[in-house]
Amino acid sequence: MSSEPPNISALGQSFPDGPKVNLRLLNVTDLHMEIRAYDYFADTPTDHGGLAQAATLIEDLRREAENSLTFDNGDFLQGTPMGDLMAEEWEPNRPVTHPMIDALNTLGLDAATVGNHEFNYGLSFLTSVLAHATFPVVCANIATRSGPSPEQDETLFPPFVILDRTVRDTSMKTHDLKVGVIGLTPPQIIHWDRKHLEGRVVTRDIIATAKALIPAIRAAGADIIEALSHSGIEDVEDRPGLENASLPLAATDGFDAIITGHSHLVFPSGVFDGVPNIEPATGLIHGKPATMAGFGGSHVGVIDLTLAGGPGNWTVAKAKAEARPVGHQRERESATERAILAATESAHQRTLNYIRRPVGRTDRPLDSYLTVIQPSDAVLFVAAAQAWYVQRALAETEYADLPLLSAAAPFKAGGRGGPERYTHVAAGSVAIRNVADLYGYPNLVRAVAVTGNDLRLWLEHAAGHLRQVTVGHHDQPLQNPAMPSYNFDTITGITYEIDLSQPARFAPSGHLAAPDAWRILNLRHNGVPVTPDMRFVVATNDYRASRSGSFSGADTGETVLSPPDTTRDVLVRFLQETDATRDLGAPPWQLRHLPDTSVRFQTGPGVLATPGRLEALGIEALSLNDRGFLDCRAWLWGRGQRPLQFKAELSS
Repeated sequence: MSSEPPNISALGQSFPDGPKVNLRLLNVTDLHMEIRAYDYFADTPTDHGGLAQAATLIEDLRREAENSLTFDNGDFLQGTPMGDLMAEEWEPNRPVTHPMIDALNTLGLDAATVGNHEFNYGLSFLTSVLAHATFPVVCANIATRSGPSPEQDETLFPPFVILDRTVRDTSMKTHDLKVGVIGLTPPQIIHWDRKHLEGRVVTRDIIATAKALIPAIRAAGADIIEALSHSGIEDVEDRPGLENASLPLAATDGFDAIITGHSHLVFPSGVFDGVPNIEPATGLIHGKPATMAGFGGSHVGVIDLTLAGGPGNWTVAKAKAEARPVGHQRERESATERAILAATESAHQRTLNYIRRPVGRTDRPLDSYLTVIQPSDAVLFVAAAQAWYVQRALAETEYADLPLLSAAAPFKAGGRGGPERYTHVAAGSVAIRNVADLYGYPNLVRAVAVTGNDLRLWLEHAAGHLRQVTVGHHDQPLQNPAMPSYNFDTITGITYEIDLSQPARFAPSGHLAAPDAWRILNLRHNGVPVTPDMRFVVATNDYRASRSGSFSGADTGETVLSPPDTTRDVLVRFLQETDATRDLGAPPWQLRHLPDTSVRFQTGPGVLATPGRLEALGIEALSLNDRGFLDCRAWLWGRGQRPLQFKAELSS
């Protein structure tokens, strides 16, 4: 074994005298129930991804190091139909085994924290599942009873753990080492899963909690302290209630390493080039080694530390961080990988039976390949199902006579998920797996009452998913990667245009970025211009209605319907009780025609499965790029090209 950690870089301090210990911290994050290389939405094996394959890389990384610890950074219980099935099968007061916990136990995890999605199925489910974990689960900023300060809270989970480990130094002598591990998660869970958490827990700010607990962790004997921060890396100043707080967290005195997650990015990587206080080349944030290991088992975070000084005086003298990809081309299957597959085989087979259960039919394909160019049938289908449900639920109420609209967004539209991550439901029989493909989260249906002013702001925020373009310029990038597709809401029941010659009024974070800019034009209901004082009911989900994510317009609406039904359940009922896809209506929005102006966007190559589809819409397929996406060109008007034919697909 190597006597020094590979590729280490100095933190700018000299080695103290005494023994030197190389310690490797390995981590995964945002697994989202991806245990094996199987796409349950497409019902087909894949050649990469999942915890099992990551376990083989982890086994190799452990073998390279004299001393190592392995962690999970949260969001492991939700994300695939297997996760939904486990929650559906669960019964209170009965012994429960969960395939992800079995897999993490088999991996030999040293500790974990919880992410926001751990709470999607309720506290009782979560606590019963975690009771079978052979590793400690820590989280400091969720309390069942808050005290005068964070260190006096009664927390839902232990706020931190001290891992007592025996390590070998570079001369092969053994030493005792105490590693303090604190868990932190977005405080917004109290809003995102209000139905499960309201009145049962409270949350605290990530940074304030960490600052309050660090002295207690040191007092408990920690030689070094690591943060399991289920929180993203964002170029923001510290302020109360940050969702993505890992950058200011790394500036907090007392931490030796930061493991981040939540936003499904990779760090170190070029994504963070130019961000102040971040060094992507060495994996340092405010001088502290940090990682973010993608999602779904795509990467393994690796932090290599050299500790010097000896027992009672260990300091980090050298450090480097990296994110190792779990490669598509693999030379072997480790014993750990085989053990994880064996431990979860029964759950895998039950999941296959579950996802193949038919629930209805569709007369047309439903996919998300072209959502940046026009509202897709997949989005319109979800919006129609929500409106159908809410209309019946609000009958005989004071809101029954208000115009009913419906907001939906594409959850799977490429981006960080790659060229295969698009919704695609073929015409014909629809099974559970297709419903999960259409709607990837266990959200609940909600309805909110809004004004015409709220509605316009809602649409302005959603339009920030698209970049500004310059009239008369060609091949300009269309998508704004800083704003995820699940925030690109389409609202049905109205019509409107999006003028991309204008800057986005709102930044992706929701802050007002261009006060004089208005992209939404010709906003009409039944052909009548929408005025600020008009009132509407909008069918949506509990995430949007909970005023989460600082979503302009939606965050001022009054919730008027809070049923216990999930959107997925509503989709199933809509399929079973109606001719669901026979008439989804015309697309409610289109991009404003701009003279002699073209844009480029990328989509999944699966869009080519329907010959002539792009041509019918006035879209040119160009080439596959190095990431496997299909690059396309669309003319908003001019250059001898006809503009986008927004209604062609829906009228076919």
